[in-house]
Amino acid sequence: MPLAVVGNPANRRVTLFLDAVRRAGLPAPAVHPWRDVLVSGRVPGPDCLVRIDSPGEDAEVDALLRSAPPALEGQIVGTAAAFAGFRVALDRVEAGGGTLLNQPADILAMTSKPDCHALLSAAGIPVPEALPPISGYAALRASGWHRAFVKTAYGSSASGVLAVAASGRRVMAVTSVELSGGLLFNNLRVRRYDDEATIAAIVDGLAPDGLHVERWYPKASLGDRVLDLRVLVIAGEPRHVVVRTSRSPMTNLHLGNARGDVDAVRSAAGEKAWAAAMETCARVGALFPRTLHVGVDLMFRAGWRDHAVAEVNAFGDLLNGHDTYGDQVAAICAR
Repeated sequence: MPLAVVGNPANRRVTLFLDAVRRAGLPAPAVHPWRDVLVSGRVPGPDCLVRIDSPGEDAEVDALLRSAPPALEGQIVGTAAAFAGFRVALDRVEAGGGTLLNQPADILAMTSKPDCHALLSAAGIPVPEALPPISGYAALRASGWHRAFVKTAYGSSASGVLAVAASGRRVMAVTSVELSGGLLFNNLRVRRYDDEATIAAIVDGLAPDGLHVERWYPKASLGDRVLDLRVLVIAGEPRHVVVRTSRSPMTNLHLGNARGDVDAVRSAAGEKAWAAAMETCARVGALFPRTLHVGVDLMFRAGWRDHAVAEVNAFGDLLNGHDTYGDQVAAICAR
């Protein structure tokens, strides 16, 4: 059965997967651009084995998903509309009848932070405590939580995430969100806000598209840097681990943070705790048995006493320095 890819053709996720297929000596997959799926409805047919890749990093595709004019560069806008458009697009791909390597229902569940948190919690996967849906900053303060992570319900790559700490009337937030001219932008520079009015404006600006709020989970550290892990589960098995370290609560590597040493983290955690963490990642993968790969963001608690899952990523397999795509192609061949 020939392979096909639904993705943005120039995106490195697609090109790296095509390279891995070529190295395996397999015929080149047909690439179906997200733009075509959204504009003309052209999708892979029933004779194809279909990989669905991220629609991100393409301004035209983003505008089509939102059914709105193109956003300004880096602007955080219409994430709920984009999620709704993505659901429609995935329905079109599924209706094409191809054999899917990642299931639309799974992709949507992972993309919606509230839904994913609820799914993990119901399965007994350790996750930080979460608030019920809130309407904005006033509701956040009324919750009584002094430290929280505020996330957009449908964001990715730390876009629209704030680490908020309050002590009496003093409030501080660490985030990559920039407030400019009343608009919100995802900036590659992590900044700290101490002005409550600005923090409130950011949270309230994000709120119409949905918020997901979790209690601040104190992460383990090595030296002066906190850390978490991106664990890529392929065909149910944790196969690749990247340590992400930071001097701020935001560990995403694209924000200028540094990779850590996997062996050092494993040694600090101890073999029992490490094995338990990897078992948790395998359990997360088992919640999506018909999806080939799942990216798990896992946090060890300060003191290495336990761990929790921060997020699950439907497109979390772009790990520089790891042959994640080659391993996926091998898993496809093994099927």
